[in-house]
Amino acid sequence: MNKKIGDNVRIASIGGSAKIISELGKGGQGTVFKVDFGGQHYALKWYHKLQKPAFYDNLKDNIAKGAPNKHFLWPLFLTEKDRDGHFGYLMDIRKAEHRDFSQFLLAKERFSSVEALIQAGINICLGFRELHNKGYSYQDLNDGNFFINPKDGDVLICDNDNVSPSGKNTGIKGKCRYMAPEVVLGKLPDTQSDRYSLSVILFLLLFNNHPLEGERIAKVACMTEKNEKKFYGSEPVFIYDKTDASNRPLPYVHQNVVNRWNIFPQYLRDAFIRQFSKDLLKNPGKRQTEKEWLDGAILRLRNDLTQCPACKTAFFLEAESVQTSLKCINKRCNNTFNSPPQIVSGKNKVAVYAQKVICANITDQKSEDINRQTGLIVESAKTPGLFGLRNLSDGNWILTTKNGENRTIEPKATCPLLVGNQINFGNGSHATISI
Repeated sequence: MNKKIGDNVRIASIGGSAKIISELGKGGQGTVFKVDFGGQHYALKWYHKLQKPAFYDNLKDNIAKGAPNKHFLWPLFLTEKDRDGHFGYLMDIRKAEHRDFSQFLLAKERFSSVEALIQAGINICLGFRELHNKGYSYQDLNDGNFFINPKDGDVLICDNDNVSPSGKNTGIKGKCRYMAPEVVLGKLPDTQSDRYSLSVILFLLLFNNHPLEGERIAKVACMTEKNEKKFYGSEPVFIYDKTDASNRPLPYVHQNVVNRWNIFPQYLRDAFIRQFSKDLLKNPGKRQTEKEWLDGAILRLRNDLTQCPACKTAFFLEAESVQTSLKCINKRCNNTFNSPPQIVSGKNKVAVYAQKVICANITDQKSEDINRQTGLIVESAKTPGLFGLRNLSDGNWILTTKNGENRTIEPKATCPLLVGNQINFGNGSHATISI
């Protein structure tokens, strides 16, 4: 039975009722309502159609185990079934500042900065790394699953009712453009097909173009079911495939990816070329994991990001030939400037610019806390181009100047980022300032 505003729904296990206040949205699977339960507001997803007992039991298990991390709008409470067998579940309401990912793809929403764009990619990878580490597979990953804050790149992942233990399936296969080729051809989704879908999402996020949609699809008059099976299943071709140029993006059709492709560093382009190669399209077990995406590409983007001191245009240091003098990529600026210093910590090389945040994985090489802020790069008000690193951690740092002098950098204090200086972060990790 469908629900309406003013109705009450009984909550299973813990008892009590949630009262429907308003409608938040409607889809093919069900309607999402705003409800009051115990004096707090939640979102209730109520299913239109009867679901199999296994689906109900899977939701119940997921609720008991809890969300993989904070980025998931995870089911919190399951309702009792009504007399017709219909039910729903309660979850947190998405934050008002978060926008549908599809709105970014339609250019109706824009990220406030390149930093926010990259942070969204980091958060998406983190979410699915935790999901898979806990033994789940998502199975229906697409652009409708994400709400993103355009100001800071915070991500909320929704529609988690299809999440199941890896190897099990709720009967959902997903959307064709996001399904792995093997799923398009009939195989059930799993962790490896999730990783294909994740790569599609990352490509859309960074390049605003589908990785398989180039000249071949642009020439098709009608995207029939037969064509979908061909282009996304049996004969997929990456738009920048190294050996097959039959599906290149067209400048007058696929302007986003044409304009952005060469702006990003070669290592990122190589990661996508490999991930969507014909080998990996046909061999799911070889696909890149979330950790590999983070360590090999997305976190490197955050490290390599810098900006022109004149016009503040963002660019990637690795995308330029590393030299003492750089030229702004903004053709209206064309400013030439000295290459910024870099903070070299273990395998990480962090390009410097004012107000860049440094996280725990840089100041503690053993840490995997890649979003906890431990430092902030600041620029001298008196001497433009002179930078320092403010200590946002709880412990003291030791600065060793290139002349061998030692100085304690207490929390909230700032150490100069002069070439040749070294920083001991007090946890066994060190950094050197270099060009």
